Amino acid sequence: MIPYPRAVLLVLALFMTAAGCGLAAPGGSDAEPEVTILGPWTDTQEQRFKDVLDGFGIPYTYQGTAATREVLLAEVQAGDPPDIAILPGVGELVEYADEGRLRSLQGLYDPEEYGNPWQPRAQGVAGDLWWVPLKADLKSIVWYRDGPAPARRPAPLASWCIGMGDDGASGWPGSDWIEDLILQRAGPVLYARWATGDLDWTDDRVVAAWTTWAGMLAQDPDRAGDMLLADHRGPAGGPGLLFGGGCDLEHQGSFARAFYGADKDRAAFVDSARLLPGGPYTVKAHEVSADFAALFGRSGPAREMIRRLASRDAQEEWGRTGGVFSANAAVPPKTGTVDQQVGRRFTDQRVPLCLDASDVMPAAVRDAFYEAVLLTMAHPAEPVRSRLADIQKVQDAQPEDTRRLTGVCGRPQ
Repeated sequence: MIPYPRAVLLVLALFMTAAGCGLAAPGGSDAEPEVTILGPWTDTQEQRFKDVLDGFGIPYTYQGTAATREVLLAEVQAGDPPDIAILPGVGELVEYADEGRLRSLQGLYDPEEYGNPWQPRAQGVAGDLWWVPLKADLKSIVWYRDGPAPARRPAPLASWCIGMGDDGASGWPGSDWIEDLILQRAGPVLYARWATGDLDWTDDRVVAAWTTWAGMLAQDPDRAGDMLLADHRGPAGGPGLLFGGGCDLEHQGSFARAFYGADKDRAAFVDSARLLPGGPYTVKAHEVSADFAALFGRSGPAREMIRRLASRDAQEEWGRTGGVFSANAAVPPKTGTVDQQVGRRFTDQRVPLCLDASDVMPAAVRDAFYEAVLLTMAHPAEPVRSRLADIQKVQDAQPEDTRRLTGVCGRPQ
């Protein structure tokens, strides 16, 4: 039997699949078939991405949904995958590459323009150009309303704007807290071992980080329960949590500015290490995430679409009009105070960058991770070790030939 939280996520994913979220109106002709694209962007972000696509002159159909992983799996199992899939991590893409479903991107972009950690390698999978990051985000930061920076000390639960809800997989905002705590407490080497399955979930250092987060939640279990039900983007139709939730701090990636609407220019950020529970810590690394494009189709237009999307010109245009950040080192830095601060952290060679751990984990392990996050928020006073032991069982149950990634942490170019 599927545990209740996971069952809820599965039902939601199936509903999203059936609804065909964000499906663009079909067009084109039989003589010029459209390139089909599945991606994570909806609403305003979708329109800005489509503005970039429109400039290529290549007929396409775009399907946007927060449940990209679930929708892609359903389409692959139905024998009708999109030509191009864009996912918020490479965990599933490793499996698709190992199964021979992906087409090589060799010759479609210059890998030298994408340094560490944007090009993780999959052990045992022939070739190494199976995906390319189209959009990057900085994590390990905390947003606050512009003004005096928050004091350098751990903030109580009452100060934090937290929401676990999402259209896709609930729980990932909580996984970001755990990942950041492990990264800032133990450093990038141990973090990479844990993210890639080389360190047990029941290791004392993992347990200690998780217990620290649970201790903050236990300061007010009722408030933690409310956070469990809140949407991470803020009230429906309103600004993000920072400006609509009656709280002062938000542990979210650089993408959070898109949720603040007209208030986005009032938002500033600091490194999270100074405010995390159990700290303050020294910044040991910056967690980052990316949306990776992979090629399932064989057509020339689909290959050309990837080539254009990964190009410096397209990445620069999207950054200028869409407010996104690129992992392409050839793209000039953006202007604006917040943009420059993000850019400096992407390029600071003194501080390593580490990919979001849950994004590089096998799907089953990642889902167990999210489920344990939700259970911890619902019952923060309960010991965490048994929950971590449950995740470890899922990890141990992965097939022996499961491919592991290397290079998930590294110095920027």
